[in-house]
Amino acid sequence: MITLKASSLNQIADAPESPAVPTYDLAQRHIGIVHFGVGGFHRAHQALYLDRLMNDGDAMDWAICGVGLLPGDVRMRDALVPQDGLYTLVTKAPDGTRDARVIGTLAEYLFAPDDPEAVLARMTDSAVRIVSLTVTEGGYNYNASTGEFQFETLAVSEDLEADFASGATPKTMFGYVIEALRRRRDAGEQPFTVLSCDNVRGNGDLARRMLLAYAGRKDPQLAEWIAEHVAFPNCMVDRITPVTADADRTMVAENFGVQDAWPVVCEDFIQWVLEDRFPAGRPPFERVGVQMVEDVEPYELMKLRLLNCSHQAIAYFGLLLGHAYAHEAVNDEDLARFTRRSYMDHEGTPSVGEVPGTDLGQYKDQLMERFSNEYVADALTRLAAESSDRIPTWLVPVIRENLAAGRDVTASAAIVASWARYAEGTGENGEQWDVMDRLRERVMARAAAHDEDILAFLRDEELFGDLVEQPAFTEPYAQALQTLRAEGARVLLRRLVA
Repeated sequence: MITLKASSLNQIADAPESPAVPTYDLAQRHIGIVHFGVGGFHRAHQALYLDRLMNDGDAMDWAICGVGLLPGDVRMRDALVPQDGLYTLVTKAPDGTRDARVIGTLAEYLFAPDDPEAVLARMTDSAVRIVSLTVTEGGYNYNASTGEFQFETLAVSEDLEADFASGATPKTMFGYVIEALRRRRDAGEQPFTVLSCDNVRGNGDLARRMLLAYAGRKDPQLAEWIAEHVAFPNCMVDRITPVTADADRTMVAENFGVQDAWPVVCEDFIQWVLEDRFPAGRPPFERVGVQMVEDVEPYELMKLRLLNCSHQAIAYFGLLLGHAYAHEAVNDEDLARFTRRSYMDHEGTPSVGEVPGTDLGQYKDQLMERFSNEYVADALTRLAAESSDRIPTWLVPVIRENLAAGRDVTASAAIVASWARYAEGTGENGEQWDVMDRLRERVMARAAAHDEDILAFLRDEELFGDLVEQPAFTEPYAQALQTLRAEGARVLLRRLVA
């Protein structure tokens, strides 16, 4: 067994059945990107595209410094730092074939609470020209119903009150990004580009609005400078990347002979559509398959409303039916028909519009094939997590647009109802599950009130706005929830697809 680290790469390369290793000299990498939120997706996506470029002899000055902010990021620090930032990426195709490679683009990992000034020093280095983000949908600290920045969030309010010029240090992504931009402005340095890679419509625009809201409260003159000089390109990102399990570590050890504390396993499909707005420069992403475009929105709506919303469709219904993984859920005939026909075709597609160069029928067929990849083993609990960030961001806009156009929302209402039923915390056969959500207590309290008020779950204005006042939505929602609670998910699905 070979322990993964820089000094062992030659040994790994010479071993039989070993993963591919970087062909570039790690010592020749130079950091050009600081990335907040180094999770599985970032390491399966942006870091891989850069690895492809470096293996082709390009982009050696665009290596990544990863930054962790949250207490849970200690685990990533403890896994990656001893491995010199290296990790194994294993892609799994629907036919069971696998490809494994060691990724070498993460040249540094900093856990910000260990040394905040080290993070700020890296961000103010003129060699860093992009600060990218995968901080999840909830990481932008906005009210999904109103779109407004939430100044009252504790860590954010503490950063707003802190005097960084006098030695205080940031706690949030907002604090780090805005303080680094202040230092660059004061030093006469060109600002970096802020690149959001999260599953939010207009992710660059959202990052811009939220960071400017924070900056406007912190330093209005700085906010004006950022608005004039900092670019925030939008992008669409796509690759199904389950949470790494112990079984994945064992698989990498047994099949490839590598001891890796935190490998990444993902599907073989990958897509990145990116607006070409990088005044400080960027890697030549188009050479390795990134679609550089003027307008991301058509691709973004396609992905959010057909892939992400469909993931929500199979998540709660799948768990209620007793399934554990996405491939089991989409191999369930009733749930597959509901997802593909009732939601994707009838309600999701009309809200998408035309997508340049894309056949939406083929795209939807491909999604169902991707969902059915049993080798990826994407847990439904992952898809059902953090629903209070996902449903308002992804599905509620579909509902609103379809209502405004006079279109049916029965399937979407049933998906929301399945979330409400799931949030009760107990399955149809008495099984218990842990509702993983930043608003866990709140959503479960609403769900606990269903006996007294069938619409209790919808009365959270932060999540649903005024949907509770729209009968075209509440009537199919109430009917779906009553059926789920009285007769079960199977009965409801069969009625809906009939």
